[in-house]
Amino acid sequence: MTGNKFQEFTEVVNRLRKECPWDREQTNDSIKAATIEEAYEVVEAIDHKNYEELKKELGDLLLHVVFHSTIAEEGNNFKLDDVIDSIHEKLIRRHPHVFGNTEVSGADHVKKNWEAIKIKEGRKSVVDGVPANLPALQRAHRLQEKASKVGFDWEKKEDVWKKVIEEIEEMHESENFKSQNSNLKNEVDIQKQLENEIGDVFFALVNYSRFLGINPENALRMTNEKFVKRFKYVEEKISESGKKLTESTLKEMDKYWEESKELY
Repeated sequence: MTGNKFQEFTEVVNRLRKECPWDREQTNDSIKAATIEEAYEVVEAIDHKNYEELKKELGDLLLHVVFHSTIAEEGNNFKLDDVIDSIHEKLIRRHPHVFGNTEVSGADHVKKNWEAIKIKEGRKSVVDGVPANLPALQRAHRLQEKASKVGFDWEKKEDVWKKVIEEIEEMHESENFKSQNSNLKNEVDIQKQLENEIGDVFFALVNYSRFLGINPENALRMTNEKFVKRFKYVEEKISESGKKLTESTLKEMDKYWEESKELY
């Protein structure tokens, strides 16, 4: 039944491509941003554990897979069948412990084998394949994960924390130097140095998060949502008092902010 439904779905997409003026105009480039957006909407539905919404968003993402493939086929680049064949072969090739005779001791062993197989497939670097357009925190996490799988990693969590403190201190030193030398001609270089130091702090914090088993992208996304809920509560309370937000004092806003912590 699933096979028939998928075939019917691809026929609908193909017809839209031929008969809808908007769909005819699209290219892989023109819809790539929308593809990313759909992926994030899938993640949002998962975060909210909204399975009805997840069902719909996965459908939207599937549409993009089929649509991208349809466009590519028109340019004689590849077909949808090639996409399916490619992932089918990759799953078998990269799981020799399931489809072959290789034995593994656990999930970590599977990950190490996965990276080793990638290198055999022609990748020049272990960190190849981490998309440059990933959100920075997520990319840092994936880069560190990949390096760790081949043994390039800290041995102790305590050492990672010491690195976090070291980077924070270097950031403060850079910031102090900038404030004390604000009239220097090389102010742009000083600002760039401060930017680098802040980046090092984030990278070290991502590493520490990884040692705690926390995905930093997920953690920050949750904190962002918490901030949104709390700030909206502040806005609501200020409005109920008959004021505009711009007319209220920081003391008033802080009062409602503390109240919001009891709710969110």
